[in-house]
Amino acid sequence: MTEYLGQSVRIPLALRHVPPERLARLLPVPTSIRAGDLALARVESIGKNTRLELSGGRVSTLHVGDRLAVVFGNRYASSQFEGYARARGDACDLLSMGGVCGVCESKHDKVLEPSRLKLLGAIGDAGGRPLRLQDYGLQPVPLRNRPKIVAVCGSSMDAGKTHTATKLISGLRSPDRKVAAIKLTGTASGRDAWSMQDAGAEPTLDFVDGGFPSTFLCTLEELLNLHELLVAHAAAQGANWVVMEIADGLLQKETSALLQCKRFTDTIHAWIFACGDPLAAGGGVDLMRAWGLEPAAVSGVISMSPLGMREAQARTGVSCLTGAALERGELNESLLHPARVRLTAVP
Repeated sequence: MTEYLGQSVRIPLALRHVPPERLARLLPVPTSIRAGDLALARVESIGKNTRLELSGGRVSTLHVGDRLAVVFGNRYASSQFEGYARARGDACDLLSMGGVCGVCESKHDKVLEPSRLKLLGAIGDAGGRPLRLQDYGLQPVPLRNRPKIVAVCGSSMDAGKTHTATKLISGLRSPDRKVAAIKLTGTASGRDAWSMQDAGAEPTLDFVDGGFPSTFLCTLEELLNLHELLVAHAAAQGANWVVMEIADGLLQKETSALLQCKRFTDTIHAWIFACGDPLAAGGGVDLMRAWGLEPAAVSGVISMSPLGMREAQARTGVSCLTGAALERGELNESLLHPARVRLTAVP
């Protein structure tokens, strides 16, 4: 917590690059809101998000009356919330555990209503200038040695992309291979990045490091520039491989745009497709092939079912690998020497 705004204020993960002393002044409640604007809010009711990921990495339990520094952002989460960077007067919703707020437009039927917030005002620096998250992203660095990038994409939210990426990181890293993790798109939350860090990724970066609370409704040019920024920082810290997770599914607007953009796809060394069932595998692999992309493997939730794996492999001709197989390094040879290896079917 910090005392700079007069009382204890919880600082969420999305604001981890904003120096606490910059949270100096409380300004009027904003009438015009943009993604990235910072605000102070009070918890009015507890809903789906009962906890908040703090800037230091601890997860705290929320209580009615808590004061939070938050950042406005858009959220696209088919299994949770569709939300936008706006407010209803002085009211808004907590859209993620990482401290992103806005107005919930729709939600999955199995998900509780969002936790409700009351806006107390915008947050400004000592000079009264409103703070924006974009002012605290990483600065560009030159890219001298481009690492090899393995991109993990999927059929939908909760298809097993992060689990796949985590197991691949664990299996790929070695004394002569420093593997970084990048979560290129999504909404501010620490869980996925922490899982990849625990698997040995060094460094672990995401869009918040580039100054974005989320990437829903970002332009393609913004995403391409973010991609280059994060890859350059991973390389500057010694990574020669990057495992990159792309959020949501192939039909999500930003994901679809990236995977059909040659400027982006030309930087990717290999693709892994995560999905939950054989039909999703067939449809997803067909769509990727229509875009000129060939997955090196299928994995994710589908790998919990040996029968489902066999169906998917028969339909696509692409090897299905479990997380345990990725962790054992069974994909490594095809990644390191793709011209030499032709993946064979799993019995």
